[in-house]
Amino acid sequence: MDLSDTDRALLDALKDGLPLTARPYAELGRRLGLSEDEVTARLWALQIDGAVKRFGVVVRHRELGYRANAMTVWDVPDGRVRDAGSKLAALDFVTLCYRRPRRPPDWPYNLFAMIHGRDRSRVEQLVEQASWLAGLRDCPRDVLFSRHCYKQRGARYDGARAVSGEASG
Repeated sequence: MDLSDTDRALLDALKDGLPLTARPYAELGRRLGLSEDEVTARLWALQIDGAVKRFGVVVRHRELGYRANAMTVWDVPDGRVRDAGSKLAALDFVTLCYRRPRRPPDWPYNLFAMIHGRDRSRVEQLVEQASWLAGLRDCPRDVLFSRHCYKQRGARYDGARAVSGEASG
């Protein structure tokens, strides 16, 4: 995909994230000589055209005091996974929720949810609560606590192609 000079400048300005201001798109526009509406319209067009696959927030949870971070995985019957995933994703303490294919025989899990907490016991309580609220108490699960914190950042673009993305830990 061919990008305009304006689009390239906008992607370059986003490489370190949005400015931490009340109106980040207006600030980006100020830096680039664009209006706030032009910035949001260009970002929308870049997503529609496929140059930007996803636009979201990377929260540096450890900097906020959340040191116990766990990916909880469940083996959910296929007929129930959509409903259970919707219920998990609606919980305010679930920061990431998605479905992935099982990889038998070693990996039977197909539903994943990230839960952050200040300590392990709190995360374990939240896992129990999530299991109950999503109707998953009868499903096999595992709780995988992070051992390392990887650098988190948004995607970097080289032309119209993403060259790296975010990590969690």
